[in-house]
Amino acid sequence: MASDRITSVFQKAGQKPVMAMFITAGYPEPAVTPDIIAALESSGADIIELGMPFSDPLADGPTIQYSSEVAIEQGTDLDSIFEMVKQVRITSSIPIVLMGYINPILYYGVEKFFEKAASAGVDGFILPDVPVEEAGLVETYCDKHALALIYLVAPNTTDERMRLIDQKSHGFVYCVSVTGVTGARDGDQVAQSVSRFIDRVKANITKNPVLVGFGIKSHEDAKQISAGLRGFVVGSALIDTIRKNYPNSDWLDRTREFVEEIKYGK
Repeated sequence: MASDRITSVFQKAGQKPVMAMFITAGYPEPAVTPDIIAALESSGADIIELGMPFSDPLADGPTIQYSSEVAIEQGTDLDSIFEMVKQVRITSSIPIVLMGYINPILYYGVEKFFEKAASAGVDGFILPDVPVEEAGLVETYCDKHALALIYLVAPNTTDERMRLIDQKSHGFVYCVSVTGVTGARDGDQVAQSVSRFIDRVKANITKNPVLVGFGIKSHEDAKQISAGLRGFVVGSALIDTIRKNYPNSDWLDRTREFVEEIKYGK
C-alpha cells in the first residue's frame, strides 16, 4: 500500500524527529522538480510534501503564493505533477504527499485524479480546504487506492474535533503551529503559540504521529517547536532558499546545505 511508505518512515525513525520538506511542483521550473526532491532526500528529508500550484491558495503566505504563480506560468498542471512523481519513483521510494486545494481536483475529475495519483506513486494528500466533515468522497477514493488522507489541527481546533481528525487521518496529523497562513516566523513566537495548545494535541491525537509546521526556518526552530511531537515540516524557508540562489550554478548545493542544517544543525 502506498501509505505504508509513510508509516515505515515513522517506524524507522524511532525516537528521532521526522523531517518533511515542502516544495511547490514546477518551481523554480518544472524540469528540476525531480532533481530537487532527490537533493532533499539525500540531505535528510524523510517525507516530501509536493505542492499542487493553485491561483487562490487560501492557506499559503506570500512565499508559497509566489512559487505557485511561477509554476503556473510555466505550465505546471496536475498531469505534469503526476509525471514528476513517476520520474522520482524510478529511483526513490521516499513518501510523497500532494498538498493543495480541491478546486483543481474537482475540475480534473475526482475519480480520475485519485486513480492517476495512485498509479504515479503518490502516497497521500493534504487538502486544507476540505474539512473533515465534508470529505466523504475524497475519503472513499483514498481508501480505494490505499492513499493517506492527512488532516490539519490548529490552535483554534476544539478537543472534540481533534479527536475526529485523529480518527479520520492516515499517515500523520499536520499540526499548524499558529493560526494563519504559511511563512517563516520568529521561532520564539511560534514556540509560545505551540506551547499553549500542544498538551491538547498530545491528549487528543493518539492514533497518529504528529508533525508540526508553519514557521520553522532553522535547526533550533525545529528542535524547539517540535519538542514532544514526532517531527516537523519546512516549506517557506526552503522556497526562500531556492529563490535566493536560483539560477546560480550552485543553487542546488546551497539547497542541500540548508536542508542539512535544518536536519542536523551546523
